[in-house]
Amino acid sequence: MSRTFWTELDSPVGPLLLTADDAGLTGLYMEERRHGPHDIGPGWIRSDEPFGAAEEQLEHYFAGQLREFDLPLNPTGTPFQQRVWAALTSIPYGEVRSYREIAEQIGHPTAYRAVGLANGRNPISIVVPCHRVIGASGALTGYGGGIERKRMLLELETPAVPVS
Repeated sequence: MSRTFWTELDSPVGPLLLTADDAGLTGLYMEERRHGPHDIGPGWIRSDEPFGAAEEQLEHYFAGQLREFDLPLNPTGTPFQQRVWAALTSIPYGEVRSYREIAEQIGHPTAYRAVGLANGRNPISIVVPCHRVIGASGALTGYGGGIERKRMLLELETPAVPVS
């Protein structure tokens, strides 16, 4: 049976709950979230040790010094969700894609609504940059951590370009 480790981390977007198993990071959740654990699970192990690299990389990211995370990831999801989340990691720092563009990228050009649902269920926010996905019109749409946090993350990545 896999062990689940957890820790909490303060960040510019509020407290973050990080979870991991022996294979890698399984979750990075903001304080206000629609999906993911709302309480620490029974049997979870409180430990900062598995999160040293994640904490360091997040600190550098928020300081504007890191553009690409290099962490072992182990999110749980359906095969479709896994494809969407993999596509999210290919969006370069400071750029955005529409749900339709992600759907096309994974070979399901009409599945943009399903991409939106999978994007919303991304368990490793920030590291798997679901905040970089916007509506086809360029509008900031849905974000599990709230639109203001999405705006903050996008502005962090593109400080010279105001986000509407």
